[in-house]
Amino acid sequence: MSEEKKVIQETILGTNPRIHILHTDIDVLDMVQTVELVDQYIQTKTPLHLMGVNADKINEVACNERMRQIVNSCGVINADGASVVLAARLLGKPLPERVAGVDLMQQLIVLSEKKAYRVYLLGAKQEVVEKTAQVLQERFPAMQLAGFRNGYFREDEWSSVSAEVRAAQPDIVFVGITSPMKEYLIEFMQNDGHDAVFMGVGGSFDVLSGNLARAPRWMQKANLEWLFRMLQEPRRLFKRYLVGNSRFIFAVLKEKLGLGKR
Repeated sequence: MSEEKKVIQETILGTNPRIHILHTDIDVLDMVQTVELVDQYIQTKTPLHLMGVNADKINEVACNERMRQIVNSCGVINADGASVVLAARLLGKPLPERVAGVDLMQQLIVLSEKKAYRVYLLGAKQEVVEKTAQVLQERFPAMQLAGFRNGYFREDEWSSVSAEVRAAQPDIVFVGITSPMKEYLIEFMQNDGHDAVFMGVGGSFDVLSGNLARAPRWMQKANLEWLFRMLQEPRRLFKRYLVGNSRFIFAVLKEKLGLGKR
């Protein structure tokens, strides 16, 4: 990133408070504030890695130094997990709300419609990303789709993928690839000179394409969306949610009791 862009980024971030939980920085932002902040990055053509952290991501940050550096260097870091919001409250560092990735993605597409920003979809299987593009174009007819590409490529192909994305001249790139490869890829692309906003969206392509159902509204409000997801894919998500969440809760309690450094 150029020195000019760094100054712009520091100016944008200057008014944005952050808290710190278990080695992880998190912005004190709600959905509306996040969208407004992202808009400033797009308007000034300032590179941004828009990060959402949940319990699983914070667990990874605690044991992965590279992930810790990537996450904490992001221009915007949202609490994308009810457990993170509850932990912040317990630690006396309240956050305004959970900023769910799939909801934020759609709000940014609304912004893109309004301001003619170009959107690129990167990730998932070919049929899933194609269906996601189709659904979004139907739901947001004024959206300018810069392009899309599946997420099945090797690390030695990153340069060609980066060139392909750059040629599409997107303002926002939504990346639906699993962690930590997603974060590593975004870091690579930003170091490769992209000025776009990059946002990792996890399984949002699967949800938006209809490949996976999203939890009913009442479960979302009751902070039980994680349970719905685990019931959909128990073999893949059992360890992540039950074991990972238990580990997260234990670490939060240690921090609450001031035992984290022992």
